[in-house]
Amino acid sequence: MSDQEKEMQDVDPYKPYKGRLESFDHIPQKGRDKDEILRDLSFMAKEENAKWKDGKVSGTFYHAGEEHRAYLNKAFSLFSHVNTLQFDLCPSMSKMESDVIAMTSKMLHGDVPEKNNPADKVCGTMTSGGSESIIMAMKTYRDRARNEKNITAPEIIMPHTAHPAFDKAGQYFGIKMVHIPVSRPDFRVDPAAVEDRINGNTIALVGSAGNYPYGLIDPLEKLSDLAVKHDIGFHVDGCLGGFILPWIEKLGYDIPKFDFRLPGVTSMSADTHKYGYGLKGTSVVLYRNNALRRYQYFNVPDWPGGIYASPTSAGSRSGGLTAATWASMMYLGEAGYLAAAKSIMTVADEIKKGVNEIPELTVVGNSTFVISFLSDVVDMFHVNDFMQTKGWRFNCLQLPPGMHFCVTMPQTFVPDVAKHLIEDLKEGVAYARANAGKVAETTALYGLGGSLDGNQQITELVFGYLDYLYSV
Repeated sequence: MSDQEKEMQDVDPYKPYKGRLESFDHIPQKGRDKDEILRDLSFMAKEENAKWKDGKVSGTFYHAGEEHRAYLNKAFSLFSHVNTLQFDLCPSMSKMESDVIAMTSKMLHGDVPEKNNPADKVCGTMTSGGSESIIMAMKTYRDRARNEKNITAPEIIMPHTAHPAFDKAGQYFGIKMVHIPVSRPDFRVDPAAVEDRINGNTIALVGSAGNYPYGLIDPLEKLSDLAVKHDIGFHVDGCLGGFILPWIEKLGYDIPKFDFRLPGVTSMSADTHKYGYGLKGTSVVLYRNNALRRYQYFNVPDWPGGIYASPTSAGSRSGGLTAATWASMMYLGEAGYLAAAKSIMTVADEIKKGVNEIPELTVVGNSTFVISFLSDVVDMFHVNDFMQTKGWRFNCLQLPPGMHFCVTMPQTFVPDVAKHLIEDLKEGVAYARANAGKVAETTALYGLGGSLDGNQQITELVFGYLDYLYSV
């Protein structure tokens, strides 16, 4: 082992630049040289880009290639100084955001509701990401229920596999989030169990297309029927799948209806910064009609500084992100999105086939672009430990232990990436067998989940970790 390798072994993975680059706990008295600053930035970017360009990172980097990124950065730079809140000064923001929302709506069959009811003209807003889209939708349902039904103790029913942003919304807005457990064999929510929990305080149901742990689509058609039957809202979270499932469906894959074709769907979230291939920091939230969307808006009419209104929780947002998102959708077009989906599914299908051929592993449900798997034979946390030594970054699952790999465009740029993944995964299973009975490193955190005491310990650990990340 070289001296450099030994030195790197001692580097804190969360603070790898400590001691390598200067840290600052105050604004420099005299500004630094631009070239020096750019060298530091280039150094960090090069270090971090090397971690995912070999196709070994699950999800995370929804990157459509360096040429596309350079194009988006150019679009961003033209409007980087613009505040989207100032529509009067920058009407381009209204034009581009309206276009993005309308295109997203059409992709998700937002033209269908209006054919049955002229008042149901699907509309929406852009947000800073999937979490904000979800949070805004939940706030909207709370406010509508309070104003129209006088519900003061609102409840929203969600699968346990739904994104934690729903729980965040519950904490923020005083909504009781009712979790419905999922179980083998398909790990999708049971509509009968959902209906059992509907009561006079229920303001909305939640379903995923697909969910983050397993990439699966909940039985949305049945949930839609429940929403119609009980006259409550129904939000479909398409943050992960919203910009790829429509194209996978067009490629001929068996994808159930998941969008506004379902009569009970009253809102959807879809991330433009994932499979929409925009820059990070944008998403779209859609509503079945404008009457519902209005409950998302915020206004203070009697502020001394003038009338203040905003469509989302954010005030100022960068116009550069709006421009880059618009530019991405304009450039790729349907043909580009179809081609990207085809490339992704080619890799995903190969990975899925390979995992199915490993007897110790079981693929969860009818996965598409996310391949999740469990084992009743080996400790999956040992498998993950081994895969990390090979440079792979899977997403670990818990309750029960498992792993998933979310295929994005970077995998499609690397020849034989699926073959190499399966080869290493087979070795990982063998490693897990050889280390049966020993405690895996991954277990140290994931193994605490599922109990009250364990969850409290995890919260303390995670909050401490977050504190540490903000330390100089």
